[in-house]
Amino acid sequence: MQSKASLPVIRRLPKYYRYLSNMKNNGIKKVSSSELARIMGTTASQVRQDFNCFGGFGQQGIGYNVDTLLHEISCLLFGDEGEKLPTILIGTGRLGTAVSSFLIRDTNGYKLLAAFDKNPALVGQTVNGIPIHSVDDLEEFCAREHPVVAVLCVPRDGAGELASSLVGLGFKGFWNFSHYDLSVAFPDVIVENVHLGDSLMSLGYRLRNE
Repeated sequence: MQSKASLPVIRRLPKYYRYLSNMKNNGIKKVSSSELARIMGTTASQVRQDFNCFGGFGQQGIGYNVDTLLHEISCLLFGDEGEKLPTILIGTGRLGTAVSSFLIRDTNGYKLLAAFDKNPALVGQTVNGIPIHSVDDLEEFCAREHPVVAVLCVPRDGAGELASSLVGLGFKGFWNFSHYDLSVAFPDVIVENVHLGDSLMSLGYRLRNE
């Protein structure tokens, strides 16, 4: 199976996964590229091109088996063995608490090992059942547990320095809520920068101009 796909194609995979999961739950067994395109808001040609990046998944004129297609996309998103990526959370304020709840509740391919905070009053407590450690213990924890993903729910100030330290500790990916664009500072590390304000401003623009 081809391992390289463009970022826009990769970003569409979770959407395919969601819609196919709904189809399976509703007892739908087969789906055509045209039907998928209508639900996705794209074209049948785009759907076929997306799937061809990974080997096709179906036969021309016959359509796709929903169970098979869902399984294949699940393997792409979560790995063939279903092994979850070891993950830590840094920053356990209101946003960090909400994000930790999402991480431990949803089947998303990640295993949240621990949370970290610089506030001494929070160290030793838990957030959604996950222990909170001092950021001073990061190096020791990482040497022992070998997490590869860091979820950053910290203020913008200091996020770059923190990320640099984490890269030095072997982290390969960041889910970044800090409003500091880590993908610019660390081009060789896989980063998903989440800017909630950008999404809200885009909504406002569309409401006012479309």
